[in-house]
Amino acid sequence: MPEIVFKGKEYVYNHHLTVPYRPLEVQPGKGIRQGAPDSNGGGDLNGNLVIHGDNLHALKSLLPRYAGQVDLIFIDPPYNTGNEGWCYSDGVNSPIMKEWLSTNPVDGEDMLRHDKWLCMMWPRLVLLRELLSESGSIWITLDDNEVHRARMVLDEIFGEDNFLSQMAWEKVYSPRMDASGFSKDYDAVLGYAKSRPDAALSLQSTEQNARAFTYVDPHSGRRARLRTLRKEGSNSLRADRPNTWFSITAPDGTPIWPIKPDGKEGTWRWEEKNVLAELKKGAPQLLIEKNSEGTWEVWVKQFFKGETERPVSTILRHSEFGHTHEATEEIKQIFGAKVFDTPKPIRLIEGLLEFAAAPDALILDSFAGSGTTAHAVLKANAKDGGTRRFILVEGEAYADTLTAERVRRAINGYAWVGNQREVLLEEKITYTQFKKADAWLAKVEAIKAREGFAEGDLADQGTVTHKRFDKINVKLDDGVLRVEGEKRISERAEGLGGEFTYCTLGEPLDLDKLLSGEHLPSADALGAWLFHTATGGSLPELPKGAPEWYLGEAKDAHVWLVYRPDLAFLKSPEAALNLSRAKDFQSWGREHDAPAVPKPHLVFAPAKYLSNRQLKDFGVDYAPLPFALYREG
Repeated sequence: MPEIVFKGKEYVYNHHLTVPYRPLEVQPGKGIRQGAPDSNGGGDLNGNLVIHGDNLHALKSLLPRYAGQVDLIFIDPPYNTGNEGWCYSDGVNSPIMKEWLSTNPVDGEDMLRHDKWLCMMWPRLVLLRELLSESGSIWITLDDNEVHRARMVLDEIFGEDNFLSQMAWEKVYSPRMDASGFSKDYDAVLGYAKSRPDAALSLQSTEQNARAFTYVDPHSGRRARLRTLRKEGSNSLRADRPNTWFSITAPDGTPIWPIKPDGKEGTWRWEEKNVLAELKKGAPQLLIEKNSEGTWEVWVKQFFKGETERPVSTILRHSEFGHTHEATEEIKQIFGAKVFDTPKPIRLIEGLLEFAAAPDALILDSFAGSGTTAHAVLKANAKDGGTRRFILVEGEAYADTLTAERVRRAINGYAWVGNQREVLLEEKITYTQFKKADAWLAKVEAIKAREGFAEGDLADQGTVTHKRFDKINVKLDDGVLRVEGEKRISERAEGLGGEFTYCTLGEPLDLDKLLSGEHLPSADALGAWLFHTATGGSLPELPKGAPEWYLGEAKDAHVWLVYRPDLAFLKSPEAALNLSRAKDFQSWGREHDAPAVPKPHLVFAPAKYLSNRQLKDFGVDYAPLPFALYREG
């Protein structure tokens, strides 16, 4: 396969390996927590995150918790137009790169600006690939300046077999009359899978959909397919997400628990507050009924978007995916002024989420800018009750005042006066579909009925106690049928709900300072990094009742760390791996492992008081923390 060659490539090829690990530090008071503050100082590193810091360092910081866990990545990096004033600042240790640092910012006169852009993107794309799940995908917006070079870099890092699509997003609704020669009406959206292109898109053929979408919803008359609310696949045990272990009451009063087929305690895909909210409003998206085995099951109704499911077009039209003017108006609506020059519209990200991410997906944006990705995730969850999570990374000074502030306002609402619109149906009407006018009119009336604007017989099918909109607009423009809900906001736009944790990057784990005891990282930071480097996996959430020193369960071992950021403790016998601890660790494993396949224990500690033979009898593999860490002077 051809490879791209650029100045500095040999220096950045493995630069991601030399980037220091900097732990995430929660900044209490800058995030939003619905419950009581926890041990992280008011933050949840397993929930929604907004991270302020260099995005290359932030990606390295995310590895211990999120390697192989991210389902969808969307990034909007610098387009490298020559007018953006971005800086190359990775500090790679080579004379070429050091010279580049003195010639910032990058402008149109810089003859090496394309090389610099490629050097900036390479290590970030390598780390982004490590963070993706095996069925995950990455989507990148670019224009003509770098898209062809980006294709070659992505082919090399992800593999050309994992290329999904190069789509054209129609970013304007009419040609620019002030353009010279050609009006640049579209940006490219590149899509690549991690390793499974067949699993990266939530698409199905018409034949498959004809079989799957067989349920007819009695409230709206819409076709839907039923998917169990029980979470399946990896990270679906109670220990992985304890907050999604709860019972749902069946119509006959029977409590329904998310027990897996093998009898283990599993999880629901939705959190309890979302389930309760859905049940309170009549549960139009949840169905509780007995399955073929006669036991109660909770199903999620996934509705058809159109008459037939169709492949995603590689032309993302502004009528469906928004445009730049719309994005600017969204920013003005939230902040009262144009506070960001190049935002993306919410509908563009929503569209990507719809065809490339499940309702419980983890979404990462490491060039967060104005925070559109988080806004789109929150809006999608509010629409369908999903449990999508987001991670935003922004290195500029406005990470708090713009990026995170937009997330705060999206969650809590904001002062605004105007008309708020939401697209409820948008479908291009072909001649074949035009011949089914009665079916389309029935679909429009079903939407009106669902929102409390029914007429005639449909008005008796259900009662809507709280209308979301003041009126429903139905338009047919340029062959596109569009149904919109419109609501007049006189004082304050309603918030979407949700929460997030605001983090900065801590001091790097410096080996010299670690050895001398000059800088001792927190137990959480050191534990996360040791777990990842030792196992290659991401640190799981602690199971309920986990004992002191337990880091978590890896694929092949239980991992422990006997450590406190206290030099006196580390030099004392209390920090050593002794007989009592070895027995306790072995006992914990026997309680939680299958009897036939007990897992060994990997224990990090400053010292041990047992021989290797004794440790082997307890199934313990000892990994010493550096001796100089706790020695005198």
